Amino acid sequence: MRKIPATFQEFAKKYPQIITAYEDLAGKCRHSGPLTEREQTLVKLGIAAGSHTEGLMRSQTRKALDLGFQPEEIRQAILLSMTSIGFPRMMAALTWAEDILNQEK
Repeated sequence: MRKIPATFQEFAKKYPQIITAYEDLAGKCRHSGPLTEREQTLVKLGIAAGSHTEGLMRSQTRKALDLGFQPEEIRQAILLSMTSIGFPRMMAALTWAEDILNQEK
């Protein structure tokens, strides 16, 4: 597993009950239907790109790598967002993902 950002670690130390509740909710959402963990990761990559949220994009890219996704699979998932969210937002998402992917080289 990749290193968790320091900002998140500091928040978790300061507000452990909130993190526990958040992780519990996330777990309930993950187990609420038939999607596999890999399928859920692709969905969340799309959500990260569409919401134009840098931190989420970086986090989901790390999670995808942890699950064994290849960089080209991650890139394709992001490229698929172009016709829905537009070229500039897709490029921003791809740039944020590339920052993580380039750390792997």
